[in-house]
Amino acid sequence: MPFYDLNVAYAENDPNLSNVLAFLLELGYTTAALAVHVHSKLPAQLPDVSTTRLEAPSGLTVLTRLTLTISDTSQNHRIQSLVSTYDLLALRPTTDKALQLCCSSLDCDLISLDLTSRLPFPIKFKTVASALQRGIRFEICYSPGITGSNDARRNLISGAASLIRATRGRGIVLSSEARSALGIRGPHDVVNLAVVWGLSNERGKEAVCEESGRVVRLAQMKRHSFRGVVDIVNNGTQNITTQPSGLTEMTERGAAEKSRMSSEAVGELKHVTVIPENPDKNEKAKRKASQASLGEEGPDMHPVEDGKPLSKRAMKREAKKARLDRASGNHSKQALGKQVEKSKNGFPIQHEALATKKKS
Repeated sequence: MPFYDLNVAYAENDPNLSNVLAFLLELGYTTAALAVHVHSKLPAQLPDVSTTRLEAPSGLTVLTRLTLTISDTSQNHRIQSLVSTYDLLALRPTTDKALQLCCSSLDCDLISLDLTSRLPFPIKFKTVASALQRGIRFEICYSPGITGSNDARRNLISGAASLIRATRGRGIVLSSEARSALGIRGPHDVVNLAVVWGLSNERGKEAVCEESGRVVRLAQMKRHSFRGVVDIVNNGTQNITTQPSGLTEMTERGAAEKSRMSSEAVGELKHVTVIPENPDKNEKAKRKASQASLGEEGPDMHPVEDGKPLSKRAMKREAKKARLDRASGNHSKQALGKQVEKSKNGFPIQHEALATKKKS
């Protein structure tokens, strides 16, 4: 199962960065994103994240990311140029209007809130639902709360709980934002943290695995495909493996024989009803109960009227009528039996003509 950490703090000429990446691979992560953070207005020259000179371990995929703080909604943030430069683009709003702008119109991959400080605005479901409909996920970074002060830890717990409550647990991505190896935790430890914050165990696993993977794949589709819909694979060519002529003839002959046998089997199955040898006990009990309630005699009986099968209501009506007919028949038989018993007990049955003669 692939695990993702989409926020690893990047600093140029950092000697511990290679150790951090090696530790991520040891913990089981398969993809990591090196993030640079721009707090103020965008500079003329964007910060560069060079992965070519980085000694990354062989089993770890390294991506580049930019986290941009949004405070002024009237500012032109040059989002299109940022999308083409970095693999991932995350926005960090600081006000309520900035959050609404990020959720509704700005093109990004992630919305990462600074949960170590108390949020000055409430998180509403209507606001975050618009972002989720556009395929944008919300990120929770746990490392600042682990290595920070008690206030940062308290604010992280309350902020994460409010975000999980607003999103109904959907579209959550868990990242570290670690500056050293001490701030990184294993994937299962991160899931346990999410459970403490109010996220279910299944949603916590999705936040580390599936949701993060969707963010990466959607970002690649935006940058490398035509309008995020059509992508060209292998330069538009298809690899066709050729087989020897003898093997080709054998495969064609086998396919023809297989199709002929399957057609014959289908023709035989048209006249054969297959009954399972050992049906399930629950299914057998259900079948018996349904037959008893409907008054059926066996599993093969299907009442038909005018060439159409009866509905359940009609079958129940017919079964009730049959029960009433049987009950009336039993009642008449009991009455006849009583009359016979009276005649046997010494009360002779006289003919009507003889009885009238005696009276006269």
